Amino acid sequence: MHRTLLTLVIVTGLAGAMIAAPPNTSEPAAALPTPDEARGRAELLHDALGDLLQVVHHEYYRLDEGLTLPAAAFRTVFAEVARKRKVELRWLAVNAPPMNVDHKAGSEFEQQAVKALASGAEHFERIEDGVYRRAARIMLESECLKCHVPNRRSTEARIAALVISLPIRGN
Repeated sequence: MHRTLLTLVIVTGLAGAMIAAPPNTSEPAAALPTPDEARGRAELLHDALGDLLQVVHHEYYRLDEGLTLPAAAFRTVFAEVARKRKVELRWLAVNAPPMNVDHKAGSEFEQQAVKALASGAEHFERIEDGVYRRAARIMLESECLKCHVPNRRSTEARIAALVISLPIRGN
């Protein structure tokens, strides 16, 4: 089951990422997406990976079975996408404690994204230095909170985010 789950995550994630950017080669800058194309690709990747994360959590993950956490299994996918497509993907804690210290906001962009998302924005985006960055909500519904916020006092949904960074042509 572990291999099946990991294969499902990798295949689905890489298939979605193929639309994100040209392969990691010496392609001319013209092969990179425009900012508007990057936005559309980031939205599609966010929807596909966010939905896949929810399905994997609900269908394959059982806390008492000692399985790899679904978000952690995505590290493999994220590393392959970065290597093959120069697209960076990462989880970001917004208004719940991070499950991993790597999910804390680090850069100025991530800190601004956390503030915006925690204040009700659906997404936060910036274009800087030839890179389109987008952080968008991943909802942690009440069934997610037993692990993500174990000492909670309410079942109010919490927010995490998926940050997608794509190289673009032009600014």
